[in-house]
Amino acid sequence: MQISLLQCQSSRDVVANLEFIESQLECLPREANEPQLVVLPECSLLFGGHERQQLQYAGDERQSSLKSALGALAKRYDVYLVAGTIPMRADEGRVYSRCYLFDNSGEVLGQYDKLHLFDVDVADGTKEYRESDTFCPGEHISVVDTPLGKIGLAVCYDLRFPELFRAMRLAGAEFIALPSAFTKVTGEAHWQSLIQARAIETQCFLLAAAQWGQHNEGSRETWGQSMIVDPWGQIMAQRQTGTGWIQAKPDMLQLQRIRRQMPVMEHNRFAAPSLTAR
Repeated sequence: MQISLLQCQSSRDVVANLEFIESQLECLPREANEPQLVVLPECSLLFGGHERQQLQYAGDERQSSLKSALGALAKRYDVYLVAGTIPMRADEGRVYSRCYLFDNSGEVLGQYDKLHLFDVDVADGTKEYRESDTFCPGEHISVVDTPLGKIGLAVCYDLRFPELFRAMRLAGAEFIALPSAFTKVTGEAHWQSLIQARAIETQCFLLAAAQWGQHNEGSRETWGQSMIVDPWGQIMAQRQTGTGWIQAKPDMLQLQRIRRQMPVMEHNRFAAPSLTAR
């Protein structure tokens, strides 16, 4: 099995973003017949404009052009695809920021709606981020059983909430995919530390696919540094800047050995986390 994370510099042009992702899948380094798990960043098909633009492209379970396009890519290139996030209609004129996991025939294996919304003031060019103006928070955690292993799903700002990651581990996660678009300011300060901490705490492989660079003529800037981190907290692969692939092959025996030798889930004396209603 090979894991591949694609670092993107997505724009407001959905067609151009799709073309870029497909161009990268066409040249994905791979061995014949080797199973592939691909992870895309948050908002990989639409990023950098006003959040309300997401409403223009929002679909539902019956019809979503973005969902259909991503499922078709998974099938065409024979990959299991954690497809970043796309907008899906919710109540009150808002959308969910939804991550789909497709199998290599383009069928949906699972999905996750971003739980924690980024309503934060940041010392950058944007200054105020208010995702809750456009997005609804999700209401469930998601760990998807696949032929490649059990994959937990989280998105970007979720990284700051370790209870979610512990809940995924308790639900059986072996891998945790984290499509992200961390700001440059917060990424420089905390991204690597948080990724490694979540990997160590959960004893999972952390698959953090990120947006990088300037978007929308420089009005948004993201940190990058897509990372694959093993259950011991060691960086297996990373790409600090630029767009393109990082890849690694997970050692599942290592994961089992770490969990056996340091059974932190059994030792933890605190109650298991539970999700509160919003």
